[in-house]
Amino acid sequence: MKRAKRHDHKIKPRNPLATAPLLQKGGRHARKDKRADRARQKARLRKTLSGAE
Repeated sequence: MKRAKRHDHKIKPRNPLATAPLLQKGGRHARKDKRADRARQKARLRKTLSGAE
């Protein structure tokens, strides 16, 4: 019979460059053009109509 593998993972430290406010590398990646705005509006409308809030 096979044994379960042991996972001794250690927490990886965060990249300080990715979170540095001076470099502005942090934050979510989101499109800011007209099509993206319309898609967000459409998704919000679908969510409210389905009653998922």
